[in-house]
Amino acid sequence: MVRKPIKSFIILHLLFLLIAGTTGTVYAQNAEKIKLKHGSHREGKRTDAIMQKWRGNGLGQFIHWGLYAIPGGEWNGKQYNGAAEWIRSWNEMPKPAYDSLIYKFNPVNFNADQWAAIAKDMGARYVTITTKHHDGFCLWPSKYTSYTVANSPWKKDIMKPLVDAYDKAGIDVILYFSIMDWNHPGWRYDIKTRADSIAFEGFKKFTRNQLIELLTMYPKAKGLWFDGTWDKSWIKQAKFADELEDEMRKLRPGLIIGSRFRADEYGKRHFDSNNVLMGDYEQGWERKLPNTIADVHGNDWDCVMTIPENQWGYNKAWKGHIKTSTELIEMTAKAVSLGGNFVLNFGPKGDGSIRDQEKRLALEIGDWMKVNNEAIYNCGYSGLEKQDWGYSTKKTGIDKIYMVVFNIPVSGAYRVKLPAKTAIAKSYLLADQNQVLKVEEVHTNEYFVYANPASHSKPFVIVLETKKKERSGENNYDKAKI
Repeated sequence: MVRKPIKSFIILHLLFLLIAGTTGTVYAQNAEKIKLKHGSHREGKRTDAIMQKWRGNGLGQFIHWGLYAIPGGEWNGKQYNGAAEWIRSWNEMPKPAYDSLIYKFNPVNFNADQWAAIAKDMGARYVTITTKHHDGFCLWPSKYTSYTVANSPWKKDIMKPLVDAYDKAGIDVILYFSIMDWNHPGWRYDIKTRADSIAFEGFKKFTRNQLIELLTMYPKAKGLWFDGTWDKSWIKQAKFADELEDEMRKLRPGLIIGSRFRADEYGKRHFDSNNVLMGDYEQGWERKLPNTIADVHGNDWDCVMTIPENQWGYNKAWKGHIKTSTELIEMTAKAVSLGGNFVLNFGPKGDGSIRDQEKRLALEIGDWMKVNNEAIYNCGYSGLEKQDWGYSTKKTGIDKIYMVVFNIPVSGAYRVKLPAKTAIAKSYLLADQNQVLKVEEVHTNEYFVYANPASHSKPFVIVLETKKKERSGENNYDKAKI
């Protein structure tokens, strides 16, 4: 008597999971939520001071550095076409040859203070640094493996001087950690046999030990940025990963963890089977940006971006289009206008130096940020309709809107549509606040702001100080009768 309902439930649930697998995300707003043991443990944004600070950072830096910086995307005169940090997976790269690069790691030009100074001059408020990439080489002297900087010619800890230097510069540190580990004998892409299961249990213990070690050794770090979590072996560890996350959060209250770390018991990543964000912010925006506020579903998020397409670790040859500082500033403004942060990647060389092109871009971005950071730091979605001239941002609780201009209209008139019962009290250039701009109402709650900046070579910011309208203005605009 009970078999039919159970069978029907199973069929419906399998159909639900099939739809989830097809769409990539389960949208359960109009259906009863699934009871999950290992889904998201919170709905809505975190409101604590640590997360609020992260949310207002605006601009960050990413550092990809490890053994892969030594070959720099090249081996025996042949160029690897993938991302440089993946070169060990290339058929042309002998695995023993790559693994022996540990004996060549001696970055004599590494200077943590100089790295932090470059980030500070650029205007970065936080940095994510690779502690261990997929190759398994650790930039800290982990006691759980011999494949660490301690056994290289350099011998010294890399992470401590980096964390200390960036912290001293007022830049928050996030520790990147790859779950995938090509060097560990227990790592598996999938678990298909009993032997796989036994091996992976040892790997799980190793992973837990290393993460607790990092949080213990570097207490100034504000968060963990996870990578290499997409393989079936890790996706199947919903209970273990959930319990490990809980342990890490108890060890470090306020720890920031993105949506990549774990899956729920149905294998859903980033968003659980009820379409609720996993972790504290969405990490789905890699080398891409949302186009509308609806795309981010009310969640915190950041975008991590490379300068050439898909080059993270140091590559001797930067191929294809190299983004300009203006493009990168525009991406920053777009990210902030949609409530996110923008994080720019740097790939230091094997000797520890940073390539001149990256330093030049950082200086150019920094020059712009020194003048215009008021429109980036602690800003977010303005609520205004997007216009062709660029992007608008707003600080919470302040009646100021920042128009970050990238496209100058021939007329010199910048169209702005404000919410109902809102008017422009004053407008001026952020770079020259004494230059008050002419404002003309052209329709109900719609204005032209006239600006002719002295220099058109770089993006600039127009500030709107707004006020509430007590009543409708003198102009009465009848709606068209159609």
